[in-house]
Amino acid sequence: MPEDLEILEPLAKIEGLKKSFFRPEGEVLVLKGIDLTIAPRETIAVVGVSGAGKSTLLHLLGALDRPTAGRVLLEGQDLFQLPSAELARVRNAKVGFVFQFHHLLPEFNTLENTMMPGLIAGMARSEAEGRAEKILGELSLSLRLTHRSGELSGGEQQRVAVARAMLLEPRLILADEPTGNLDAKTGRVVEDLLLDLNQNRQVTIVVVTHNEALAGRMHRRVRLHDGMVVD
Repeated sequence: MPEDLEILEPLAKIEGLKKSFFRPEGEVLVLKGIDLTIAPRETIAVVGVSGAGKSTLLHLLGALDRPTAGRVLLEGQDLFQLPSAELARVRNAKVGFVFQFHHLLPEFNTLENTMMPGLIAGMARSEAEGRAEKILGELSLSLRLTHRSGELSGGEQQRVAVARAMLLEPRLILADEPTGNLDAKTGRVVEDLLLDLNQNRQVTIVVVTHNEALAGRMHRRVRLHDGMVVD
């Protein structure tokens, strides 16, 4: 972590995080007690072999799932002590998600997909549309506003997913294998985009990746093995 980030109050803290799943054959402990502190404006790559618990950790950090034990604090708030409605509001306002599979809604066009978090948050349609048009313009997608996802290339779809994640100006973006389905050249475009968000918008980035080139461009790597941080 760069020295100038070490002195800042943490953006997020993970304390004693455990997660079990219950299968017919019994309990499977995926995370076995994770501790991690994330500074504002930091970029982190979460790496490790398949099955190490990387995506599970990301889902818990973003409050998409609940832990079996432990805490996740975002700007000092213990997320899992919040009522469900407040948790959903905080997650929508402060965290943006980008996944390997972009999860664009096929019945909506680029502009409508990008507007969606604002509409869910109760934002006026005109404001959501204005924000979406501006972000899409910055990502060189102004000529694709009325195209549906099936009419976009893989790289364009992933840029729309990033635009959607940025609509509410979150403090934290969580990306799960964001270049996993892209060729090397297009993947590099998405890498550059995430780093630009960090450098020019001060967004904290946590990315799960098997892409060593992308991991090497982050401030630090957190390596998981068998449900624990080992490096």
